[in-house]
Amino acid sequence: MNNVKMSMNPFCEIALEEALRIKEAGFATEVIAVSMGPSQCIDTLRTGLAMGADRAIHVDTSTSSSSSSATTTLNPLSVAKLLKKLVDLEKPGLLILGKQAIDDDCNQTGQMVAGLLKWPQGTFASKVILDKEKQVATVEREVDGGLETLCLDLPAVITTDLRLNQPRYATLPNIMKAKSKVIKKVTLEELGVEIKPDLEIVQVTEPPKRKAGVIVSSVDELIDKLKNEAHVI
Repeated sequence: MNNVKMSMNPFCEIALEEALRIKEAGFATEVIAVSMGPSQCIDTLRTGLAMGADRAIHVDTSTSSSSSSATTTLNPLSVAKLLKKLVDLEKPGLLILGKQAIDDDCNQTGQMVAGLLKWPQGTFASKVILDKEKQVATVEREVDGGLETLCLDLPAVITTDLRLNQPRYATLPNIMKAKSKVIKKVTLEELGVEIKPDLEIVQVTEPPKRKAGVIVSSVDELIDKLKNEAHVI
């Protein structure tokens, strides 16, 4: 993946935008962006800083003394454990992240970190309202039957859906300012988290190739093939 510019997960971009709006509304004093992985993560963090994050943390997973950890892809549970360690250090009042990754579509990290922290969670948020005085967050989320509204005591974990907001674009002046903002680098050893694969891919096989279609000359022929060859009627 050399010379490939990394971009932010769209769901996480929405999460960052919501955090920035919360700060602009006076409900937060600081927004911290976090990314985990090799050095290419710095590009993504610079984008977050250019959007308006105050500072950033890069969890460098390429510096582990364990050779297996250096080559193992971060799975949702590993990310959740690392986020918990960062939460213990930074003491945020609200943790907002995208509802799922766009490579594996796991949709697990938010739920797992909420479980590890023993914090309430609101997933797939399409609307977020904070009450600073009561220290609660009202989260509206889309479910199969319509809309569900949750009231969460803070601190809490919220994962964002596509309809929550429209992320802002980073302006050129802010892109230039982002170059001087702080990106703190921490390692797995410093956080005391051992990364190990919890799942093993045993086999990956392609689906069977589809048979070529046929053109029938009449409805009667179609019904005959469906009944006697496909056996679906």
